[in-house]
Amino acid sequence: MLKFIDDMAGAIFDIFKYICYFFAGAIIVGAPLYLIAKLFEWVFD
Repeated sequence: MLKFIDDMAGAIFDIFKYICYFFAGAIIVGAPLYLIAKLFEWVFD
């Protein structure tokens, strides 16, 4: 029973870790792209 709980906690932790990596990557990639898009919108408007 304890091994099952340990495996379940490990699986939840892994899923949480991948979600955190996804959001960190989205921020790292998305923030500069958003700023560049706003800059072009401001320049060519």
